[in-house]
Amino acid sequence: MKTTSALFRGLDAYIRSVREEFEEKLAALIEIPTVSMEPERKSEIERGAHLAAEYLRELGATVEIVPTPGHPVVFGRLITDPKNPTVTLYNHLDVQPADPEEWRTPPFTFVREDGRYFGRGTTDDKGPALTALLAVRYALENGVPLNVHFIWELEEEIGSPNFARFMQKKRKQLRTDVVVVSDTIWIARNRPTIPYGLRGLLGLTLTLETGKKDAHSGVTGGPARNPIGELCQLICECYDPRTGRVKIPGFYDDVRKVTRRELENYLASGFDVRRFMRVHEFTSLRTTDPVRVVRGIMAEPTFEVHGIVGGYRGPGIKTIIPPRAEAKVSMRLVPDQDVEKIFRLVSEFIRSKNPDVVIQRAGTLRPYLGPFTGPYADAARRAMKFAFGKEPAFTREGGSIGAVVIMEEYLRAPIIFLGLSLPEHGYHAPNENYDWPQTAGGIKMFVHYFADLSQRP
Repeated sequence: MKTTSALFRGLDAYIRSVREEFEEKLAALIEIPTVSMEPERKSEIERGAHLAAEYLRELGATVEIVPTPGHPVVFGRLITDPKNPTVTLYNHLDVQPADPEEWRTPPFTFVREDGRYFGRGTTDDKGPALTALLAVRYALENGVPLNVHFIWELEEEIGSPNFARFMQKKRKQLRTDVVVVSDTIWIARNRPTIPYGLRGLLGLTLTLETGKKDAHSGVTGGPARNPIGELCQLICECYDPRTGRVKIPGFYDDVRKVTRRELENYLASGFDVRRFMRVHEFTSLRTTDPVRVVRGIMAEPTFEVHGIVGGYRGPGIKTIIPPRAEAKVSMRLVPDQDVEKIFRLVSEFIRSKNPDVVIQRAGTLRPYLGPFTGPYADAARRAMKFAFGKEPAFTREGGSIGAVVIMEEYLRAPIIFLGLSLPEHGYHAPNENYDWPQTAGGIKMFVHYFADLSQRP
């Protein structure tokens, strides 16, 4: 390996030289609509997997497109020497659906605008995946003694239902010293952020059927049950919509308290309430106290209603009493809440309030809490500071990544989050984008992290 100073001396020139290649590769990936939750996109998913495998083979990796009962996983390996440390890079290449009417540019057409790249998947998570790939190439070409595994999943956006099968199938080949995930969001552009925790998820559908057909509200109204109204009442018994406070007994019993040091880190992340509202286009919040907002996102569980389906949805009013209604709800869970315990508490509570409601699970992920101290976290801190000029804040992220808890179980290795996405990149939103400054900084960050890891005994 070159000396550290020599390694970094040529890095800026390398970054300038790969910009066009990065844009071409990202454009090709973006224009394949790898939407995992749409069954009709299966052929595009396969096409995306083959293009990703081609990129890894160009790097010199041994590559497999590993089949699962759902969509495949692209698995690449670059082994420089079995004695060298091994880093595993996890990204996902599937994307959220996109409604073209909500986008300023076609969602699956790559558009460059003043150093910004528009298209579904640019920031979540194809852009960060390619950023890491280009950093690996520079590091290995300059003699950094490191083995690298690439895991590029194609089912993350639907909860990674078959990822454990992949891990089980390839377990022996997946041994690693550390896992690096670049699928998280900073709080603000001017302050790098390294999450060390993720909320878990419990999704439910609540269905109530009180009849077999629409009934005239004048002829039957009064004695007839209204399933939409009853589900609305049930939801308000589960939580207070004005405050977000969950009313189910025992729901908060196991929530881990936030330490003063953790809270200080959350507030040092660059969080700003007005910016948060602007980025997400909120006109009001439950509270504008920054302490309560960051605690609510990073360290507290939630109960949310995503939709209620039932009754007449056309123009005007059709005066009927619907026979059936369904509510889609979920809870984000935090350490040390147990998913099965929460499901039992919620189910018993709902049955006590309305025994006719049918409860069906619709996705489960347990919370994750990793290290924000120790050698791998310290290496991440140094890499972020080297690349972006500021000490990163360590925070917990409000979202969930199914593959992370599965990798923790199977690999028994530290998991470090080196994300590059920003709030203004529109994660899961219309007009999703990524940008060149984050790409350039990301390449620097990864190269520094790889060099640091390679020196570990």
